[in-house]
Amino acid sequence: MPLVSLREVPPQQLVVGIDVGKVRHRVLLASGECGVIGAPRSVSALRDGLEELVDLIAASGCQGPPLIGIEASGALHAAWSRELEDRYPGRVVLFAPSETTAARTQMGARRFKSDDADCAALVWLVRQGGGRPPADLALEALLAAVRHRDALVDARRRLRQQLHAQLHGLCPGLSAPAGQGRSLKLETPTGRTVLACAAAFSGRPPTLASLIARAGGRLRPATAAYWLERWRRLLAPPPDADLRAQRLERDLRRFDDLRATITEHEAVLGTLLEQSAGQVLTSLPGVGVVRAAAFAAHSLPIERFATAERLYAATGLAPARYQSVKTDRRQPISRQGLADHRNALMGIAWGLSREAPAFRERHTELVARGMRPIEARVALARHACRLCHALLQRQEPYDDQRYHQQRHQRGR
Repeated sequence: MPLVSLREVPPQQLVVGIDVGKVRHRVLLASGECGVIGAPRSVSALRDGLEELVDLIAASGCQGPPLIGIEASGALHAAWSRELEDRYPGRVVLFAPSETTAARTQMGARRFKSDDADCAALVWLVRQGGGRPPADLALEALLAAVRHRDALVDARRRLRQQLHAQLHGLCPGLSAPAGQGRSLKLETPTGRTVLACAAAFSGRPPTLASLIARAGGRLRPATAAYWLERWRRLLAPPPDADLRAQRLERDLRRFDDLRATITEHEAVLGTLLEQSAGQVLTSLPGVGVVRAAAFAAHSLPIERFATAERLYAATGLAPARYQSVKTDRRQPISRQGLADHRNALMGIAWGLSREAPAFRERHTELVARGMRPIEARVALARHACRLCHALLQRQEPYDDQRYHQQRHQRGR
């Protein structure tokens, strides 16, 4: 496929396009003077493949370090981009798969998807001067930690639902949902004690002394008597109660381990956040380490977003509009970008609406206009995004009184 010669890169500059894969990467070398240098080839994703690429660059005959464009596909590109950045500092740029597809479209090859076509599109993009540099290693560590915690929390949520289902099968009606009596929250000492007794007694009701003893002094006698009375009113456990109790006991240990792991991981998250510019977000009322780290991991470096409106649009909370000759359709939010980024900003807006006086006042005004709770939170998220963008740029802690004064001076 012929390459398009553009003005952004000197003709003698060597450009390398790398389409990453799980086992092998496809590489293409080209320059404006020589065109394609050799045939595109597949190299191993391991170290020997990278050394082969370095040898190809050295044998290309082009002077100076190359410009290297890599398609950022999940985590497949991370190891190579780090290593190439160490060997050729400032010469590696990343492109999203959507950018590669758009480049193939401009080159007239949208419907002809192949590794060679993607490599040619990457070379084309590099010669236009596009791309973004690889993420800072500290930011990569923060983003990886945030995503790992999200996975742990999701696993805890699914395991909590599983424990409720197991308890209902072993003791039908004991774990009542909200609205049907007092609900059983598994993270509380009461929930933990009830689960332990259900596993120890195979679904049969324990004595009051056993229930209080397993709580370790954290269960009031009145609360213990309430659950014991409900327990005695249940139907008999199923015939396979012993097997169900064994499974419940094993899953309960997994649940406790998962909770401890999340707590330890949040401490690690705080350490990583302190090493980044996102630490300033913890000065916001109602915004702790978890919310600050989640938003900072997807927003930093803040220089990527020239204005707060661009950052807000990247979260997918900005309104969307589709207009043609006969159609004019609007959507409340565009939902573009990452859902994790959007959820992090919504969490910050919720925390500010609870703890920051200026945002509580603003939230009250929005509700008084007739907005529903979710609409008011989206509107608050826009103001929270402006605030976070300013804090990340200036690195000044939040001052609620100053924010309140500036807001009224601007008439917002």
